[in-house]
Amino acid sequence: MPGRPPKQFCALLSSEPLLIETRRRVQLLISPEHTLAVVTQSHQRFYHPLLADIPTRSIVVQPANRETATAILYGLTRLRKRFDDGIVTIFPSDHHVDSAQAFMNHVLAASNAIETCKDKVVILGAPATGPETAYGWIEPGGHVGLSPLRRVRTFCEKPTPEKAQTLWQAGCLWNTFVSIGRLSTLLSLMSSALPDLCEAFRSIDDCFGTSDEDESVELLYGRIDRTDFSKQALAPNPESLAVYALTGVEWSDIGEIERLRRVVRE
Repeated sequence: MPGRPPKQFCALLSSEPLLIETRRRVQLLISPEHTLAVVTQSHQRFYHPLLADIPTRSIVVQPANRETATAILYGLTRLRKRFDDGIVTIFPSDHHVDSAQAFMNHVLAASNAIETCKDKVVILGAPATGPETAYGWIEPGGHVGLSPLRRVRTFCEKPTPEKAQTLWQAGCLWNTFVSIGRLSTLLSLMSSALPDLCEAFRSIDDCFGTSDEDESVELLYGRIDRTDFSKQALAPNPESLAVYALTGVEWSDIGEIERLRRVVRE
């Protein structure tokens, strides 16, 4: 019996699935020719009709789920084969924002600000509305030069209730997971934080973009562990990060039924 589709393939807040909402939002700023969709093979029956208009080379199909860091690294590796360098933005496909245009205006402003700190990966931070324990939290520091970006003092992933209360009262931000940085900077961060995973991908570098890619990647995924981007790449390296605070935009990852109810009420 078919399993339930993950939330990004469901129409929860409009007549369109969250994946389609994300695509429409991204296209306000980034052309489809410069967009990759990273998916997992086991979800093919869900994503195929939603991505039918995308060229095959713009879809990165993972043979299995090895969590967010692996998916991101696979996408970055594909981009490196097509582009020398440039600014990359990582968008989760299962989040909600109340104003697509306002949200993408923030993405543009953060992207422009990267020119002042090319060695940083910028995270969009959402103002917290309560002591959530299921979100990552960012404690902002001082501004990076004259830019709107702020340094990251600490990055706390899924704190205890007591710690979440302290972070909320201190005015810390939620991690939206939307991450912006130069391709080279993102790869450098991952190489430093996750050397074994990056070395595994480098071992099959010659196969990407060839007829051997699918088989090589399947073998690779069979021998690597699940790796979380926020917990294992971002949280241990706050000095490599900057944060850009969202203003005038409501954001939620609607990862729990109560969050979905809250968004519907609001």
